[in-house]
Amino acid sequence: MITGFNGILTVTVFLPALGALLIWLIARSDRQVRFVAVAVGFCDLVLAVIVFSIFNKGEDADRFQLIDRIDWINTETFNASYLLSVDGLSAPLVLLTGLLGFCALLASFHIQDRVKEYFVWLLILQTAVMGVFTSLDLLLFFLFWELELIPMYMLISVWGSGRREYSAMKFLIFTIFGSAAMLIALVGVFLSGDRNTFDMVLMSESSTRLVANSSVLPISALFWLFFIAFAIKLPTWPLHTWLPDAHTDAPTAASVMLAGVMLKMGGYGLLRINVGLFPDQVRGFAWALVTLGVISIIYGAIVTVKQTDLKRLIAYSSVSHMGLVLLGVGSVAVSGERISSVGLNGAAMQLFTHGTITGLLFLCVGLIYDKAHTRYIPDLGGLANRMPFIAIAFLIAGLASLGLPGLSGFVSEILVFLGTFPAFPWPTVIAVFGIILAAGYILWMMQRTLFGPDLPRFSTLSDASLVEAIPLVLLIISILVIGVYPAILTTVFESGLNPMLEVMDGLANNSSGAVPVR
Repeated sequence: MITGFNGILTVTVFLPALGALLIWLIARSDRQVRFVAVAVGFCDLVLAVIVFSIFNKGEDADRFQLIDRIDWINTETFNASYLLSVDGLSAPLVLLTGLLGFCALLASFHIQDRVKEYFVWLLILQTAVMGVFTSLDLLLFFLFWELELIPMYMLISVWGSGRREYSAMKFLIFTIFGSAAMLIALVGVFLSGDRNTFDMVLMSESSTRLVANSSVLPISALFWLFFIAFAIKLPTWPLHTWLPDAHTDAPTAASVMLAGVMLKMGGYGLLRINVGLFPDQVRGFAWALVTLGVISIIYGAIVTVKQTDLKRLIAYSSVSHMGLVLLGVGSVAVSGERISSVGLNGAAMQLFTHGTITGLLFLCVGLIYDKAHTRYIPDLGGLANRMPFIAIAFLIAGLASLGLPGLSGFVSEILVFLGTFPAFPWPTVIAVFGIILAAGYILWMMQRTLFGPDLPRFSTLSDASLVEAIPLVLLIISILVIGVYPAILTTVFESGLNPMLEVMDGLANNSSGAVPVR
């Protein structure tokens, strides 16, 4: 059992919520609301950078660090803890949340309607996502998971556009369905054997992990119940249909948070819970995960080609790119006598790199819409001449999305493909074809939007202001740095994933005499 109370994670998680409370109680003018919200977001970004920087990824370091633990519910038959900590898997995602949260707040400076309420909900959303990435108690994890529903629903339904009420309700229904599946799985885990704790650290250890003869529900059923919850959030085909509508009608900041970090909650859940708590099921059902991943990649790419709305195009491209996460998770299947961690590391990298890339894409699309008043691709063109900085940012994000070497998207994709190919050669080849198709629609989008002849109706367009440019610069830097020096993330992720793989190695050795490989 890990114990202690460091405090830095508690502050990092709850500082945005505290900022929301201060705004609600003290702020009097819209100007005060904006500056307080941005100041809180900046402080939380600094804390997230500190968390990532001080995390020790050395071989002799503790797996879980910066522990905040308080016994929350403690009886003879029921134990739940306030347990926050980070390992190599969660530390980069805390950094991602702090970065995109700050960018989303800056991107919201133009909001004029119900300003106080808007920033309150946006800050509460950041607290909820931070809590998901740092919780190591299943019950606490579930509570933070549920908390994000309310602010995202409000942001879409109140400050969105188009069919905002419909899109918000669709998001809510899908997510509640996933939450119900997770709740059933939680009850099943709690009632298994004599286990009376929700401590994920204890349950992930080989000596105390769930086994079939001690489970009230089949282990495979628990695995798939958790998977449904995470697949909806990822999202995975055929549970993806809420995403394009939500993105299309959400305000820019909500789209940034939705694509940048909320989808990553699904991928993180797959790695932390499905891989961490059910390693033998992951190996046994790897073929199913890879199949769903390939379908998501190909389906997302094909449907994206037909889109004429910039936001909807990027939303469907996210379905395609999140299929790579499933592909990477499925790569842990044994191929011959080798188990590789490369694909799993690629899946984790994809969570971070896709977050920054799509965050930048949605920021650029939001600026284009605010200035040109349209997202309809056939009506756009020649924007590079009128808004060169936004065009450069959009171009970098697009090239990173299609996996150009030297940019962050290439690193995660190549790791996934290299890790998956030994176990599933033909599905990997098909997935590569999907990525090639993705390159086509990304290039088409950029060509139609940014280049071509100047259109007279855009003659008065202006480039990004200082406030608008700051988040673009931050995300461009992250894409370039990770693309040039990916070890800044890969070594951290590896330190978090290796303990999970050690359990899988043991299972493989016991069943087939496999030789573990790193």
